[in-house]
Formats: sequence, C-alpha cells, structure tokens
Amino acid sequence: MNEKLKIALIYNEPGPSPKSTQKGGKKESNPDNLTPFEEFELIEKALINEGFNTYLLNINDDIQSIIKDIKKNKPDVIFNFVEIYKEDPRMEMNVVGLLELLKIPYTGAPPLALANCQDKELSKKLLQNAGIKTPDFILFNQQESHYKHDLNYPLIVKPVFEDASVGIDNNSIVRNNKELKSRIEYLFLQFSQPCLVEEYIEGRELNAAILGDKEPQVLPISEIDFSEMPEYLHNIVSFQAKWDPNHESFHKTVPICPAKLPKSLEAKVNKISLKAFKVMGCRDYARVDIRLSKKNELYVLEVNPNPDLSICSGFARSAEASGLSYLQALKKIIELAWARRLHD
Repeated sequence: MNEKLKIALIYNEPGPSPKSTQKGGKKESNPDNLTPFEEFELIEKALINEGFNTYLLNINDDIQSIIKDIKKNKPDVIFNFVEIYKEDPRMEMNVVGLLELLKIPYTGAPPLALANCQDKELSKKLLQNAGIKTPDFILFNQQESHYKHDLNYPLIVKPVFEDASVGIDNNSIVRNNKELKSRIEYLFLQFSQPCLVEEYIEGRELNAAILGDKEPQVLPISEIDFSEMPEYLHNIVSFQAKWDPNHESFHKTVPICPAKLPKSLEAKVNKISLKAFKVMGCRDYARVDIRLSKKNELYVLEVNPNPDLSICSGFARSAEASGLSYLQALKKIIELAWARRLHD
C-alpha cells in the first residue's frame, strides 16, 4: 500500500471545540480528559508521522461539507469517525450511504450493518435467528398502564436506538413490576423511543475485538473487572462507568486484557464473536460484548461496529495484546478500505 495515500478523517462535532462533551470523560480512550477534537488530532498526527497525507474534516452537521471536500481534496480513503448526525444516531448509516454513492473507499461498517446494529430489537432477532444466544427480551413501543411480559426478573431496560450506554445507569436494573413501569416511563420521557426490556444476565462481561474484512480475526479478549464494584452499584458498564470520571463506577470497571479464560472457553467466545460479526454484516473492525453467566453460558449483548479507536481504547488494548502497535492497527484498517476500491 502506498503510504502517501491521502486520508480524510471525517467526524461530526457540531459547534465550537468544547472542553467537555457527552463523551469527553471517557475512561478507556480519554485518560487525560481530552476532548474528541484533541483525540482526532492525535490520530491525525500519528498517521502523518507514519507517512500518510492526512487531514481532519469536521462535517459539523452539514452533509454538503463531505461532498465539497471530496471534490476539492480528492482523498483516497475516508477514515470514518461519524457516529451521529443532527443528534440522531440512526442517521449514522445515511452518512455512510453517501460515501457509497460517491464510490470512495471508507473504513468500517457499511450502511446495512450500521442499521442492523443500531436497532437493538433487530440485532437480537438477527442473532437469535442465526442460533446465537442473547438474553430473552420484549419491546414496548408506547406507554401502557401495565407492562405485561413473561421474562424473569431481574431485567435491564434500555432505549432501543441509543449506543455508547446512553440511557443506561444503575436504575436500569429492575426487580419488580413497579420498578419496570417507572423505568420505562422515564425512558419514554427522556428519549421518545421504544424501550427494550431484557433479562439481566449476572456474570462476567467480555469484549471481543475483531479486525478484518474477508478473513476477520478475534484479537485477545478483554474483560471488565467488577470485583471492586460496591454492592449498591450493579455490575454493568453504565453511561457513568464509561463517561463520567466523577462517578464511582467509572473507577470500578477496569478492563483486563487478555481475559483469564480456559482455552476451551476462549475458543467458544472467538467462534460466537466471529459468527455475530458476520451475521450483522460488520467489516474492518468491531467489538462484540458478551456476558458469561454463572452457568458458563455465553450471551451476546451487542455487536458494536466502528468502536472507539483512540489510543487507550479497548480496541487498541486488544490490538496491542495481539502484537499490533496502535499505528499498525490503524494502518491495517486503512489497508482494508483501500483494498475494496478494486471491487467497487
């Protein structure tokens, strides 16, 4: 691959550069409390130092800016970091759809994979239809006087279209009908979207990072260590655990990579993760979140296309554990996108 390729790193952060944002306190990718702007600048500098002709493009909620930039600068590859558009995470797939129409190579998942994974109900149905175990669930589309179900408590309640643990906190775990009703109504009020209710699986939380396209491979598995979590907090990776450095759970959910697993169990996690990656239509890089129950059963919670790629992210940690440096992992993702130009 020609290292002089022109790489456009596109992202979407409307407004002036903030000192803190919704994701500004991220534990894994943001140990120094960097803003997203600063994180993207670090990636840009890393690629420039590696010999790539790299520049940043903040689309700032303006889809025309992508078209104008491609016409003007003619990048060889788009490194896609767009996660949301006009405050709607469901619009992420449409930005990628534009890149498809423009026939320019870009990194990460195609539109259909983003759509599949964004909708938690659809994701679970696709996984179940493929024979992949995921917690039993029910979807509520509107407020009701009583939320009937045949699931087993405790349950966890989530907004169906959000990601990055948005809408998930310690109160997301409910143990009776009264708590369930209260939580569902809270989410309807806050997010104005359907609520996914699923059985809460007590156990270990594993993250399987996957790298590749036609021949994807699972990198060393990571585990979230809940051993220091106080009793009054549930063993979940809540919004606060991911993004709020002032919250106790932020400091009590420590990633361990590689996870300490028997070889036979590790092989099962790898097999299930790869299958989920393919079923959901992912490519280049993704993360599969899995619960290992106390009965040693594996449940896929979510498949995350285009997960965080910052230098201290879980994906980077797994890549390093596999023997890949941070730059090597970024270069591999660019290579995968560049190779597809021959087939488009």
